[in-house]
Amino acid sequence: MRIPYQTLLEKTCKILEKVGLYKDQARLTAEAICTASLRGTDSHGIRLLPHYLKAIEAGRIDPKAEFKFEQTGDSTGILNANHGMAHAAVATAMDHAIELAKVAGTGFISVKNSNHCGAMAYYGLRAAKQDMIGLAFTNATAKLKTFNAREPFFGINPICITAPMEGEEPFCYDASPTVMSNNKVKMYKERGEKLPKGVAADAGGNMTTDPGLSKMLLPLGGDLGGYKGFAMAMVADIFCSLLSGMPNGRDVSTMYEADGGNITDKRYLGQFVGAIRIDRFEDVVVFKRRLKETADEIRSMDKETSDGVEVMVPGDPEKKYKAAQIKSGLKVSN
Repeated sequence: MRIPYQTLLEKTCKILEKVGLYKDQARLTAEAICTASLRGTDSHGIRLLPHYLKAIEAGRIDPKAEFKFEQTGDSTGILNANHGMAHAAVATAMDHAIELAKVAGTGFISVKNSNHCGAMAYYGLRAAKQDMIGLAFTNATAKLKTFNAREPFFGINPICITAPMEGEEPFCYDASPTVMSNNKVKMYKERGEKLPKGVAADAGGNMTTDPGLSKMLLPLGGDLGGYKGFAMAMVADIFCSLLSGMPNGRDVSTMYEADGGNITDKRYLGQFVGAIRIDRFEDVVVFKRRLKETADEIRSMDKETSDGVEVMVPGDPEKKYKAAQIKSGLKVSN
């Protein structure tokens, strides 16, 4: 069935308030979840709401958690999520980063004692809407196959960078250093579909197209350049785990019971967000215009391709999907 975005947002808010979240935290969480689905990242969107509700009921997530923010410098701070709803915690951290950046020019916040926070775009875009460059990273369960090894060490730790553009929604790169996310693999399994080749490996480190056998995901770069995707995951781990004091690498907790996790256990995840004032480096109007011109120049390349495939820049597919969803409503499973 399809539900208008605003209707889905309000329903999600009410559900989260009903299970104990404060009104402001429920709103931020609902926005993060529904925005992910609105932008076409349903693997991290509304389909995960039942999981979060189960985690609240089991005690993993504290719906009444009070976030504690400590400013540690002119442009730095730490936010203790206290095992609350991570979507609200990371959004709050970004808002603190933005406020610090307004004065200091930059703001960087480390988040600790957190949980799964969904798609990172929601947080990065909060900064872009304030004419700032946004950064948002998170660590995750060890699922990325280590380059030249047969087992994982780091999670598929996503990296998000956003920037405002003239005349359209911001530039947004939000991706994990793998071909596909673990939640998307689970969607393939739910639909009974085979995975594309080069996405996943089984428990022995052998490539598989069976989502039910997937135990780790292959890094970007394939056989020749997979060390690059692996390195990206390590970079995110440095920001999210080592700066926050949270477990890193193979010690990061497991999200799902099907993967060996315990829904009653706290996750102890870490995130890192940042905001950079563009006008401390360049005139904002000029920056936004040049980024728009850059994107349009790229989009105009090979316009008449034989297969009809468009040339895009990061964020374009999500913008197109969002526009269509606003008209038709969001597709939600019964």
